[in-house]
Amino acid sequence: MHRRIFAPGALAAASLLLAIPASAASYAPGAPGIGDPYYPNYGNGGYDVSHYDLRLTYRPGTDELAGTATIEARTTQDLSSFDLDFLLDVSEVRVNGAKAAFTTSGQHELVVTPKNPLAKGTPVTVVVRYSGAPSTKSAYGFSTWHRTPDGAVAADEPEAAWWWFPSNDHPLDKATYDVSVSVPDGTQVISNGTLQSTVSKLGWTRYNWRENKPQATYLATLAVGKFDITTGTSEGGVPIVNAYSKDLGDNDGAARASVERTGEIVDWLSGYFGPYPFSSAGGYVPNTTTGYALETQTRVYYSPRQFANGSNTSVVVHELAHQWYGDSVSLKGWKDIWINEGFARYAQWLWSEHEGEGTTQELADYVYASHPADDAFWTVKPGDPGPDDQFDTAVYDRGALAVQALRNAVGDDAFFAILKGWPKEHAYGNASVGDFRTYAEKVSGKPLSALFDTWLFQPEKPAAAAARASSLAPKAAAVARPKSWQRIEATNEAHGG
Repeated sequence: MHRRIFAPGALAAASLLLAIPASAASYAPGAPGIGDPYYPNYGNGGYDVSHYDLRLTYRPGTDELAGTATIEARTTQDLSSFDLDFLLDVSEVRVNGAKAAFTTSGQHELVVTPKNPLAKGTPVTVVVRYSGAPSTKSAYGFSTWHRTPDGAVAADEPEAAWWWFPSNDHPLDKATYDVSVSVPDGTQVISNGTLQSTVSKLGWTRYNWRENKPQATYLATLAVGKFDITTGTSEGGVPIVNAYSKDLGDNDGAARASVERTGEIVDWLSGYFGPYPFSSAGGYVPNTTTGYALETQTRVYYSPRQFANGSNTSVVVHELAHQWYGDSVSLKGWKDIWINEGFARYAQWLWSEHEGEGTTQELADYVYASHPADDAFWTVKPGDPGPDDQFDTAVYDRGALAVQALRNAVGDDAFFAILKGWPKEHAYGNASVGDFRTYAEKVSGKPLSALFDTWLFQPEKPAAAAARASSLAPKAAAVARPKSWQRIEATNEAHGG
């Protein structure tokens, strides 16, 4: 509490202050970041979003995107103003129906000051009208908006939303989505969830997509272009929607041979992780020059380069595993990335064993033996890798080694109970590495602090005995390279999901 001493000339001002209700002093701007130490300015404080409604128009020829975002939220503090993460040009903002003042700040902050301050716990409807060419915008020296010969794609990690809709851009604030985009006839729109309807009028077609389960902002995707779309249903009853750019060229056949197995793989993964958590599954392969794949919720993004050397079901397994580990159960902070990538990589190892191309233990032995003790690989800590190493190969491969070490320590019965129980325990929510360790200890009945510390937090090569694998003896350098390894490695490109 701060005391103020007023000079005689300030008594009139003091009288005015006393006339303001005491509660008004509690109103303050929301923080320009949600509190993630890796990305201090990502996300925002002061409110929680429940739903995004995006009604947009896109012109592929000029890369012009225009429309309105309606955001349903609830305040978590007394707010005098709040931030949204966004880059495009804003023409109007309304808060609960009234025009609000707005300005920009920093690299990607849209600062909104409502006509009236907002009390804590208040339902809020924010309407933002905007336009611009996303490809002309950058933040921190990069862009996540990818133009294609016939359209564009928004898909990247840990940020992508800024280029196409205003948001509270952090996985801690998940929401449901309606995405409605109008494009010239002959062009199609791909997004998350299920296609509710298409409406054609005056040379334009509007596509209406809905994701009815909570979704992190970086998992929201938009693809506009000319696609060949296939639909079906898995044997387990999950609707499947896949899309392929019509100009993929030589990669087209391998892409289809991989992505068209989505239904089979979803059902197979359900045996390990429990029922599929969303209303649909699938993927799309646009004609982009990027190299990575990304677990965009229900509708995985695949670069054509993932299939440049032939079919690659391993990457499909990886991204679909994320639907449980990363999408349904999202990280609390970006330092918790191991729960996403370690388990998605381990799913690839399980698939390798399923296909007869190397067991999970053989793959663990191979990774362990491939990196000598002085390799920088071991200095990356999967449990807290730091923002510069968040997508380092070690987060994937050393992360999967940690999963195998856990399996060896608790035994198969407890391990597979953990593997299936975790997505149910935290469905549609957020969790940390610490939460996972607590859950694994509860299910297994074993103390696991030392194991987690060894495999996730120590910047050195663990002792061979920690993995309980006899082949990790001094002759380990001779461990054979499993048949599946080239395809598993293909997911390691920068920003790979």
